[in-house]
Amino acid sequence: MDALLTDSHAHLDDDRFDGDREQVIRRARDAGVARIVTIGSLEGAAGAQKSVRIARDHDGIWATVGIHPHDARLADEAAMAAIEALADHPEVVAVGETGLDYHYDFSPREDQRRAFRSFIAMARSHAKPLVIHSRESMEDALRIMDEEKGWEAGGVFHCFSGSAADARTIIDRGFHVSFAGVVTFKKADRARELVASLPRDRMLIETDAPYLTPVPYRGKRNEPARVRLVAEKFAEIWSVSLEEAARITSDNAARLFGLG
Repeated sequence: MDALLTDSHAHLDDDRFDGDREQVIRRARDAGVARIVTIGSLEGAAGAQKSVRIARDHDGIWATVGIHPHDARLADEAAMAAIEALADHPEVVAVGETGLDYHYDFSPREDQRRAFRSFIAMARSHAKPLVIHSRESMEDALRIMDEEKGWEAGGVFHCFSGSAADARTIIDRGFHVSFAGVVTFKKADRARELVASLPRDRMLIETDAPYLTPVPYRGKRNEPARVRLVAEKFAEIWSVSLEEAARITSDNAARLFGLG
C-alpha cells in the first residue's frame, strides 16, 4: 500500500500557481497526497475568497480563512466582515492563518496583535480551530492566546520554530504543531530533535507551498506533492515506514480539521 498523505498547510491561492494550478494539484495526487488544506490568508480577504473557490472546485481540498500577519494592516472592518461571512461554509475547516511575525514586521505590531485577537474571537464564535503563525513572537502569541482564551478553539502552530518548552506549552493546552520542509535542511537539527521528542499524535506535516521548499529542491517553487519529502524525513526520524508516518500525520490532520 502506498502512502496516503495530507498537506495540512499550502497556499494554493498564491498567484505563483495561477498558470498551472490544475497541474500542481494533479502532481500532488500522483504523489499520494489525498488531502490538502489551502490556507486563505493573503492580500486581505482576497486570499480567503480564492481559497474557498479552489476548495469548492476540488474533492479532497479544504480551505481556511484569515489574514496573514504580514497583511494585518489590511484587516479593516470590511475585510473582517468578508472573511467572517465565509467562516461557516462547508469547505472552511479553520480560521487563519493568523498570528504574529516580528521577524519581518511587514505590518505594524499593534495591527498584528489586533487582528490576531479578532481572529481568535472569530474561531471561538464559529467553533473552528485556529491556524497560527508565530515567528520571533512566541511570548506575545502565547500571552494573547491566554488572554483571549484561544486554546478553547483548538488548532495548530504551523511551521513551528519555537523552543521545546514552547512546544510543550502548546501541546499541553491541546494544540498541535506542524513542520514543513525545514526538517530536511542540513542545519535544522533542532527541528528534527523536536520531531523525535514530541508526542506523535500532536504533529502535522505541511509544505507551506510555494514557500520552504525541501531538499533537494531548495530554490524552486514548492508545491503540495513535496509534502512526501517531509513525511519521508519524519519516517526516518521515527524509524517507521513512510506509510506509517503518513497515516499518523494524516489521522492527526483529519481529527483536527474534521476532514472527510
